[in-house]
Amino acid sequence: MAPSSSATLVATDLVAARAGRTVLGGVSVTIAPASCIGVVGPNGVGKSTLLQVLAGSIAAERGAVRTDPPGATVGLLAQEPAAVPGETVRELLLRRTGVAAAEAALGAAASDLAAGRPGADGRYSDALDRLTALAGPELDARIDELLGSLGIGTLGDRPTAELSGGQAAKAALAAVMLSRFDITLLDEPTNDLDFEGIDLLRSFVERRHGAMVIVSHDRDFLDRTVTSVLEIDEHDHRGRLYGGGWSSYLAERATARRHAEDDYAVYEAQRRELTARARREREWATKGVRGEQKSPRDNDRAQRAFRIERTEQLASRSRRTQRALQSMEVVDKPWEGWQLRYTIEQAPRAGSIVARLDAAVVERGTFRLGPIDLQLDWADRVALTGPNGAGKSTLVAALLGRIPLAGGTRWLGPSVVVGELGQARGGLDPERSVADSLALRCHLDRSATRSLLAKFGLGADEVDRPSPTLSPGQRTRAELATFQALGVNLLVLDEPTNHLDLPAIEQLESALDGYDGTLVVISHDRRLLESVRLTRRIALD
Repeated sequence: MAPSSSATLVATDLVAARAGRTVLGGVSVTIAPASCIGVVGPNGVGKSTLLQVLAGSIAAERGAVRTDPPGATVGLLAQEPAAVPGETVRELLLRRTGVAAAEAALGAAASDLAAGRPGADGRYSDALDRLTALAGPELDARIDELLGSLGIGTLGDRPTAELSGGQAAKAALAAVMLSRFDITLLDEPTNDLDFEGIDLLRSFVERRHGAMVIVSHDRDFLDRTVTSVLEIDEHDHRGRLYGGGWSSYLAERATARRHAEDDYAVYEAQRRELTARARREREWATKGVRGEQKSPRDNDRAQRAFRIERTEQLASRSRRTQRALQSMEVVDKPWEGWQLRYTIEQAPRAGSIVARLDAAVVERGTFRLGPIDLQLDWADRVALTGPNGAGKSTLVAALLGRIPLAGGTRWLGPSVVVGELGQARGGLDPERSVADSLALRCHLDRSATRSLLAKFGLGADEVDRPSPTLSPGQRTRAELATFQALGVNLLVLDEPTNHLDLPAIEQLESALDGYDGTLVVISHDRRLLESVRLTRRIALD
């Protein structure tokens, strides 16, 4: 049974908070049949919370969510930070597609039916309908077929904890592609996917039957998939829906911003003019009356009365001007949210050859990379691309000396200062607070450390916690802060845009454009690779 293409979800005035802080301030949205809505906004603004409320995973403090028809299935496929202990790939897929929960509900209803409990007939019928809607009876066959097409057909019964990063990404992609929800909610689905995986996901989204909501910071993916964009404002935490797809959203948002700035400029100019006029008229009137009363210029009573009447007219004009000022419709100044102002401090130049591998071989279990020759020269700007599992991160680790070579040699220049953003975002001491870890690493006092982290949107609530308790986006920002505090001349970035919001990605691109040292970037973000100045690309397969 295919998902319903006519199901609608309506959310009205949703209000939600996290740790006492409002993240949704009255968001309303209608997810119409066959629509595909992209949800965007800065990190921490409430995008994931919105999806959880829409899916029923958490309850809003205020507002309502309803589906039409009422029994429509709504499924959330979120990014999972860690594998569930003991869970196999097949069990993962049954859980993520909602089939495991539906089978459990059907089993419980069958037990109630056999025991003759009241209402068991209805519960059994509803559970069976839901399992059928999720394509549960045919899922096993579809799992084997899809895993085979993704090149991981032998991993169905493998514990997910044993998967490599590439294999885990393919398993997560399989969960999305096997889902048969009437309304599907995807949270950062492109993270950790290679180009082939992103293209498969895009094809799935384009062929979907039901409505879809996607939280993503992948601009190319959004441009190719979404039909409208819901932007959650970081100031009032409300949502605004832009129709017409990603490019239309960018154009309309820029136009709206320009109009708001123009309207505020006109309002401010008029307010200043009226304020100055009222002040002048009030001063003239006050000065004229007082002067005439204290020092009359002649004894002509008619002339004196005329001058007093004229100053009283000025006072009346001043009052009219003041009333006009008070009756002006207030135009709020366009909100200027936090922006990452990011630069990369560059260490003194290294030698003409920065790093080199000669006939290098790396062996990790059954995986073998090489022999490979690679030389990085000063000011090289290299992109490493290739499918998941091809060895891009392994190659970088071998080049930097973090893993041993099974064969060949490596050389790293003596004056090279490496700044590395690893894919796991594990560059900070997990046993220390973020502030203490950064202060120790960058040789900063506590005040300077906090000021630096504040520039990256990390306040007191975040900097006093250990890095593992932060979100991936917050950990990314904290590690990027170290490159601003420390001078580096070899910058290595592994999937740097994963978990970053769009403004931060744009600032990172700007910072990379102004960085003149040697750069190695691993990324499947097409827009990033188009935006960053590169001298060459190396593709692994």
